[in-house]
Amino acid sequence: MLTDLFSRDEAEAIERPLADRMRPVTLHEFAGQRHLLEEGKPLRRAIEHGRTHSMIFWGPPGTGKTTLARLIAASTDSHFIALSAVMAGVKDVRAAVAEARQQRQVSQRGTTLFLDEVHRFNKSQQDAFLPFVEDGTLTFIGATTENPSFELNNALLSRARVYVLKMLTQSDLLEVLGRALADNERGLGGVARADAAALELMAAAADGDARRALNFLELAADLAPQGDIDESVVKEVVVGGRRRFDKQGEYFYDQISALHKSVRGSDPDAALYWLMRMLDGGCDPLYVARRMIRVASEDIGNADPRALQLTLNAWEVLERLGSPEGELALAQAVVYLACAAKSNAVYKAAKAAAADARESGSLEVPLHLRNAPTRLMKDLGYGENYRYAHDEEDAIAAGESYFPEDMPAVKYYHPVPRGLEIKIREKLAEINRRNRDSNGSKATDDD
Repeated sequence: MLTDLFSRDEAEAIERPLADRMRPVTLHEFAGQRHLLEEGKPLRRAIEHGRTHSMIFWGPPGTGKTTLARLIAASTDSHFIALSAVMAGVKDVRAAVAEARQQRQVSQRGTTLFLDEVHRFNKSQQDAFLPFVEDGTLTFIGATTENPSFELNNALLSRARVYVLKMLTQSDLLEVLGRALADNERGLGGVARADAAALELMAAAADGDARRALNFLELAADLAPQGDIDESVVKEVVVGGRRRFDKQGEYFYDQISALHKSVRGSDPDAALYWLMRMLDGGCDPLYVARRMIRVASEDIGNADPRALQLTLNAWEVLERLGSPEGELALAQAVVYLACAAKSNAVYKAAKAAAADARESGSLEVPLHLRNAPTRLMKDLGYGENYRYAHDEEDAIAAGESYFPEDMPAVKYYHPVPRGLEIKIREKLAEINRRNRDSNGSKATDDD
């Protein structure tokens, strides 16, 4: 299906949404993405000189992925075919290949195949067009909001260069809105006007998405008396809007990672910010509570055991009371975790012990550590020579070995000199000293 890049029947243009009518037709009109499109940048030079290659555009919605693909096709005077992976399949890819071959034979034009939401294609679907990219039948441009490293085949990634598009800034969005209000042909020039405060509010609510900003403007123009858009009109349009958040996508994992690392880095203010960003975006607070329980064990551990209990309490409050009381309890837990003494000693010890357990095989439990509930087991030596720690001085059986006989004693747990682990460190150092002083000790030196 031949797609006419920018020209439309005038009557049809009136019916098209403002965001589609205002789609940039030149690089001069393109807002944002300066890291890719400034003078001298490789992608800018490729477009200006009509040299193109297969590529993947990765970025949030409304950042210009489709528009940029159209501009590239126009710069090379190539036939443009647009497909959406949401609705298309291998059959559509084959049809596009046949169309590309026909274009090459009839008009000597190359073809640019644009596939939106490319991450929704499975492996076999992604593989379907690789031979035709290889032989030059078409130039492939894919667009995705998901991390290509996780969602796209290595074979496809090796044949296409990935360009990362960033969400638009406030000034970028104000530029987009201003252009739409000034354009008498495609935009709202002569039809609507907006004061600075209204434009600022729309740009903020659009949250980096140009399409969203233009949709807000179009709705506001429809509601505004005599086309005069002020803050009160914009507030009606943007009510209920949420910040960018994708429950299963890249933004979800980026934001929970930022929250976790802010807590680990002992920054309660940044931790609170990321917590509220996630809650504002619609994240289930119970998910955050679950992640914070992990943080309490992984990053705080025995340096402050209260952290784990406080986080469990916050989870219970969330389940019992819901929002907003539960969210406040979660915020309390996040602040406490961020301010608590940090230790990953238990986390590292557990990983090291797990690795040894996997690699050492099924080493037998030493006889003196086995339970002996029956006469036969006692006769076989189960529990023989076991030293009951409570009968020893300070409840320490100095020199006793608790590892398998064929395995040397290993020190996994190294308490840090912070929080409660200072006391634990001192206690273990004393136990280790007494073990060393005992005859036949297998103890290792403490750090």
